Amino acid sequence: MTRTTPVPRERRHTLHFLRYARVHAPVFLDTEVDMSAVRRDRERARPDERPPSWVTYVLHAAGRVLAEHPEANAALCGRLRPRLVRYDTVNAKLAFDKSLNGVRVVLTGLIPDVHTATLRDIQEWINRVRDGDPAQVTEFGGARLMHRLPPALGNLLFRAVAHSPRQRLGVLGTLAVTSLGHQPVDAFHSNGGTTITLGVGRVTDRPVVRAGQIVAAPVMRLSMAFDHRVIDGAAAADILGDLVDALENFDGDEQPSTPDPAGAARGAV
Repeated sequence: MTRTTPVPRERRHTLHFLRYARVHAPVFLDTEVDMSAVRRDRERARPDERPPSWVTYVLHAAGRVLAEHPEANAALCGRLRPRLVRYDTVNAKLAFDKSLNGVRVVLTGLIPDVHTATLRDIQEWINRVRDGDPAQVTEFGGARLMHRLPPALGNLLFRAVAHSPRQRLGVLGTLAVTSLGHQPVDAFHSNGGTTITLGVGRVTDRPVVRAGQIVAAPVMRLSMAFDHRVIDGAAAADILGDLVDALENFDGDEQPSTPDPAGAARGAV
């Protein structure tokens, strides 16, 4: 017997986002990362302390790398007269698998200024948002609003915010990260509505060649989607290469850089 039911209101925010994301021109890259240096750093955690997650290190490195590539820390905003907006801060959007009112949904939270955050800052933020009640967590307030509004009005509001140079910074951010590494997923590709989206797969021991010898090392598949309207493939490849280098040569938590006092958005250029 076929049964038809309305789309749960808890999924309205996802539908609004997917309608907006169709205007993007995503191109996909992927690579492998030797996470040996990150594993060594995680092993330095105190016996009574849970080490930072793999995703925490990706966010830490990606924020700093993107700050060094301002051409990608940007967005195309506006519909009738599109403008390229470059941002002076890196806000990272992280996806969470949550259950809201009995409906399994993806909810996203925004880590502001991730390019200056320490590993501890990032992990504490993740712990709070991950373990919090999705009906109460502040970062999910925008999604909950979309659930209460009539679908047509919610879609109009989402599109207005997404096309606003300043408002989108606090909703979509400038970097999106999604991880499915808790399951046996090696790689996947996602478009997070930002110029750069990272997909984090599982970390598992694989054979690698070092100094002519085959050894086992923790390897992570890392995918990137970039918006071809904003940057080209060569620039995206540079960013992915720098991110791999930052993770493979991780040597302790870096001191955060000094935030730019000029503010979040430079405006249209």
